Amino acid sequence: MATTSKTKAAPAASKSEAKPKAAAKPAAAKAEKPVAAKSAAKTVTKEVADGKVKVTQMIGSIARRSDQRATLIGLGLNKRHRSKVLENTPSVRGMIYKVRHLLKVEKVS
Repeated sequence: MATTSKTKAAPAASKSEAKPKAAAKPAAAKAEKPVAAKSAAKTVTKEVADGKVKVTQMIGSIARRSDQRATLIGLGLNKRHRSKVLENTPSVRGMIYKVRHLLKVEKVS
């Protein structure tokens, strides 16, 4: 039978001997990084940043989740090819983003 020799592990370093942590980067360096658009749908809502937007429902709400149906109703839409002109506020843009796959969004001048 072969015998195995066990070697002792090196003792763990104490807290005082631990390596110092790297200094945190200044906040200004983080702010300088350019922010890229995550998806095309977000850029659509950003390019119509002020004024009013015309929202047209292109796809029906049958076989959609109940929260998507409720969002369409909140936008004032309930049937295909119906349009509404809405104020461009953050809450309206959020609702548009939630059901963007069902809508067509246009800028109203």
